[in-house]
Amino acid sequence: MILSMRMHNIALIENLTLEFGDGLHVMTGETGAGKSIVVDAVNLVLGGRADRDLIRTGTDKAWVEAVFDAGNSAEVAAWAAAQSMDDFDGTVTLYREITRTGRNLCRVCGLVMPVSALKEVAALLMDVHGQHEGQFLMNSQFHLLFLDAAGGEDYQALLSRVDEAYQAFIANHRQYGRLVRENEKKQYRMESLGKSLEELKKAKLRAGEEEALTAEKERYRHSEKIATAVQAAHHAISASDDAESVLTRVKEAADALRGLTALGEPYASLAQRCESSYYELEEIGYELSDLAEKGEFDPARAEQVEARLDLIRRLERKYGDSVAEILAEQARMQEEYDNFASMDQQLAAMGAEHKRLLAAYRSLARQLTEARHVLAESFEQKMMAELRDLGMGSTVFKVSFALRPEGKVLMPQSVGDDVIEFMISPNPGEPLKPLSKIASGGELSRLMLAIKSLEAEKGGVGTMVFDEIDTGISGRMAQVVAEKMALIARSRQVICVTHLPQIAAMAAQQFLVEKRVEGERTNTSVRLLSQEERIREVARMLGGADGSEDSACSHAAHMLDVASQMRQ
Repeated sequence: MILSMRMHNIALIENLTLEFGDGLHVMTGETGAGKSIVVDAVNLVLGGRADRDLIRTGTDKAWVEAVFDAGNSAEVAAWAAAQSMDDFDGTVTLYREITRTGRNLCRVCGLVMPVSALKEVAALLMDVHGQHEGQFLMNSQFHLLFLDAAGGEDYQALLSRVDEAYQAFIANHRQYGRLVRENEKKQYRMESLGKSLEELKKAKLRAGEEEALTAEKERYRHSEKIATAVQAAHHAISASDDAESVLTRVKEAADALRGLTALGEPYASLAQRCESSYYELEEIGYELSDLAEKGEFDPARAEQVEARLDLIRRLERKYGDSVAEILAEQARMQEEYDNFASMDQQLAAMGAEHKRLLAAYRSLARQLTEARHVLAESFEQKMMAELRDLGMGSTVFKVSFALRPEGKVLMPQSVGDDVIEFMISPNPGEPLKPLSKIASGGELSRLMLAIKSLEAEKGGVGTMVFDEIDTGISGRMAQVVAEKMALIARSRQVICVTHLPQIAAMAAQQFLVEKRVEGERTNTSVRLLSQEERIREVARMLGGADGSEDSACSHAAHMLDVASQMRQ
């Protein structure tokens, strides 16, 4: 159950701290005082939509913090264990902060978490029934959710297995569908890929080839300059015409120094170095001679290089910006081609798996349908019992299952194959009709309260919040609804925003929501009422203009006494 809640800069509320106990709590106040603000704050801290309009005018951020005692909840303990909260003691603190810049901060037990994690644990702690939630009953698409929520553990486990079977099937179904569509274009695509691959395989491109050819082409472009330089170098080293060559002079130097070797090491060393230089220059001369004889420019080779580069650049325009990219694209196309080539086998294997998964789903869906019919019978009886308690004793409530069209194959759904709708007959002798077409506002409120009563009996969250569930109810029915709320509060902590004095009187604690203008600011406050203050507030709700009329106060005091005895 919730122990306390603090909020800061939420709409008209600057700072507020509320503390809660066991049983039924109500919040009352004049229309427009800001009762819905508290519910908005609750929704925010439970992970609801972060509407920046909730931030108090003139401020940049707002926050809400709620503290829960979940020591008796095995589900919350399991959630905490999954989050590796080793020191979890059963107390859960939820914190939500929103800013005008859009920043959204969530903490659970002091740990920063995504809003999805906050919503996950919040769903185990509190159930909020908003004043518009009854409208869900007007949409038959939500009826299946209400019915399924009434199922026990075995039923919920079956629901989970159906969902798992559906998820497995639908993943295969989508993949199978893509494969079928790809197979339809296989022939055209394989022809296109085959032509491209043939062209690339014939080209036999090699990594680094373009760079090498470009360098070779550059040398051919400077072939005349290269030839002149090679001939000049060769002539300088090895020429044997009238001018002495470098080789000749180095040899002469070596011979001259060799005659001095006996006179000291320096001369022997110099002679050796001259001989080494001679042989090195001689080798250079041979290589220069070969280059001069062969010539750097080979017209046939130059034409081959240019043609090869033209081919590479043409392929680059089609397949990539470089040889490396072309080779990568070639590998990708080969993989795609091989995939198409084996598609018949893939289709056969996936088709068999598609049938197997569909059969598994259908088997579980049939089990769920059978279980759902059994659940529907029990749900109908329990709902009519609840409605009798709520003054709708003549109402017949029925869960209607839609007939399946003959010969039409139903697409699997995560919740099974059933389509249902709630039907009612409010008056004896009247035929059953869709609830959405004939239920009044008061009847919708009582129907929703009946559903919530069944949820409370079944177990689940420790705290239930009702925001004006009494819409469309007055008179004797108001007392009946109040008693039902008190009954729920025996097993669950209940917080209710109401305008009915009967419900207010039935509460264990009553909070008054007030709006005041202080200076140039409007502020909403919420405070716990004493017994005397409760008498005046209930008297106001009964019709006393300010709650001070003697008759109204006397009536209010009597209602509070009777309600106290009923709670005990």
